[in-house]
Amino acid sequence: MQDRRAVTSVPINELSARRWSPRAFDATKSVTKAQMTALIEAARWAPSCFGAEPWRFLLWNRADDAAGWQRAFDCLSENNRKWCKNVPLLLMACAGSAFEHNGQPNRWAQYDTGMAALSLTLEAVAQGLAAHQMGGFDIAKSRAAFAISDDFMPMAMIAVGYQAAPETLEDEDTRQKELKARSRKPLAERFYSGSWGRAAG
Repeated sequence: MQDRRAVTSVPINELSARRWSPRAFDATKSVTKAQMTALIEAARWAPSCFGAEPWRFLLWNRADDAAGWQRAFDCLSENNRKWCKNVPLLLMACAGSAFEHNGQPNRWAQYDTGMAALSLTLEAVAQGLAAHQMGGFDIAKSRAAFAISDDFMPMAMIAVGYQAAPETLEDEDTRQKELKARSRKPLAERFYSGSWGRAAG
């Protein structure tokens, strides 16, 4: 497994430093029921506006539901299918459009669903797994394939499994993405102190 810890300006917590989005996954290793439950428990305890928990997650564990996993896989973009074929667990995060307690629009639902997905992702790292979030999938096809309610928006597909060596990737472009150095913009370009544009940090 590649050690791709983030290079940070100051030390940060180990889970956040180790989290990254690989494309090389081990086709011979499954995600256990206990691990899967830990992932969704972590997502369940994410913060949300009014404690509304506006997310819904669909799960397809290849070991238990190969047909369902295949239908989810078929919804992915061509580029994501190149590497996702070895992933044992696929999930989809969906965000609700309204609060359950009063029926009013919930403009925070997508933000909250993102926090639940990140909580799940960090738990994956804690479990010795890797997770890769994907925006490349067909929303309309997903809705039809899995009868997703109209009042929920499919936000992301998430691939979870055990990391493998980059050499296992058959597509050269994908392999080069796997080997590319990690980077982020400088703090001053994205984080402001006191007013817009005034660099923080």
